[in-house]
Amino acid sequence: MITDFTPIASTIGGVLIGIAAVVLMAFNGRIAGISGILGRLLPPYADSDAGGAATFALGLIAAPLVYAAVAGAPFAQTVSDKAGLMAVAGVLVGFGAGLGGGCTSGHGACGLARLSPRSLVATAIFMATGFATVFVMRHVLVS
Repeated sequence: MITDFTPIASTIGGVLIGIAAVVLMAFNGRIAGISGILGRLLPPYADSDAGGAATFALGLIAAPLVYAAVAGAPFAQTVSDKAGLMAVAGVLVGFGAGLGGGCTSGHGACGLARLSPRSLVATAIFMATGFATVFVMRHVLVS
């Protein structure tokens, strides 16, 4: 399974994420970490910015729908066709984000930009775990 190399689209996406992170920090004083934003919708963490968090969550849902309406259905690639396995993986990622004090977007995109040592360590662990998982899945379990 080979993924297409898309440097222009990837660069544009990265720039848009960076702009969104700067705007959120400048106007709301918040870090653009998805787990933290969505966590503000759930008790006991619900706070006065639940409206902004709900708007962000709706944007996460609406963006691919708008893209599909404009450019056609996006290509989605997963490593498994087993919904149960992916649900368990999602729960583990959520647990890890809570345990790590944030997710890859919060630590990797925003924390590193703020030169946070904690985010540097967290991002290094995220990346090392991802590398190890890909190695095990592609070279150990699937021969």
